[in-house]
Amino acid sequence: MRAARLIRMALLVQSSPGLTAAALARELEVSERTVIRDAQALQDAGVPIRAERGRTGGYRLAPGYRTRLTTLRPTEAETLYLSGLPTALRDLGLSDAADGARLKLAATMLPSLRAAAEASARRFHLDAPAWFREPSAPELLPELARAVWSDRTVELAYARPGRDGAPPRTVTRLLEPYGLVLKAGVWYVVGRLPEESAGRDGGWRTYRVDRVTALGPAPGGDGPFDRVPAFDLAAHWRAHSAGFARALLRATVTVRLTERGLRRLPAAVDPAGVAEALASATAPDAAGRVTLDLPVESHDVAFGQLTGLGADVEVLAPAGLRVRFREHARALAALYGTAPEDQR
Repeated sequence: MRAARLIRMALLVQSSPGLTAAALARELEVSERTVIRDAQALQDAGVPIRAERGRTGGYRLAPGYRTRLTTLRPTEAETLYLSGLPTALRDLGLSDAADGARLKLAATMLPSLRAAAEASARRFHLDAPAWFREPSAPELLPELARAVWSDRTVELAYARPGRDGAPPRTVTRLLEPYGLVLKAGVWYVVGRLPEESAGRDGGWRTYRVDRVTALGPAPGGDGPFDRVPAFDLAAHWRAHSAGFARALLRATVTVRLTERGLRRLPAAVDPAGVAEALASATAPDAAGRVTLDLPVESHDVAFGQLTGLGADVEVLAPAGLRVRFREHARALAALYGTAPEDQR
């Protein structure tokens, strides 16, 4: 464990001279005191690493020195070929560049490593989209990706879902796009609203890319914005994804479920609201049915999700949604209440 950390520290200092003890501690997920001890261990092992003080200080290797730790091991070569998702690269317009990079990498590898890397590609395939969903890249995704690469502030129009059956409404935002995330086949852009950057949450926002209806340069110039140096996209997503998923559930329906409906509920609705709904469940009645309040994205979405449960669910509220289910049930009864026409 420590040996791997020492190697990583040496490579970090080689690739990014001037990293401070605090920056290295964040990258290595250790304390600054551990970084200081590891630097001493590297010096004892003959690696000429040194700490420089001052505004432009930090850890550096001696001028002209390069470690010999950059040779790939077979397992590293294998996993390197798994680092990209083919569909994601295609959506971003980077599949040709990725293919070229893999060819160049393969040309520099020893034959044994090349075979290991190619073997991993034959054995593993990463398919990001969810089941029963035809993957399609949002039209504006490549343009938004270019803005992310160039740190360019954009003005975007976003179709925000309406509440309680209301139609979506379009809002316009200035956004500093920090990164793109592919989750279960859906692309999201994570960025900061510059006019709200001094607020309690720093102005950080997440938007579904398929709901971005228009995209253009920020009024008054297209120069790059100054990124927050400490921003970590993966860490930000881990910290905020659960809250973001729950924030999408803006409406509530009250339902009564059979025992079988309760078992099927997690597969029918948004997982983010299931735990909360189960916590509100009443004790089973004489027929074994429970009543609970279910968070949903909208009543329209709830109708589509809950119809899949058939007679195992009864919508109690809101009244408008209950009426909609009653009309749906009558239509089904009229359709199936008579024998089918003779097709002979």
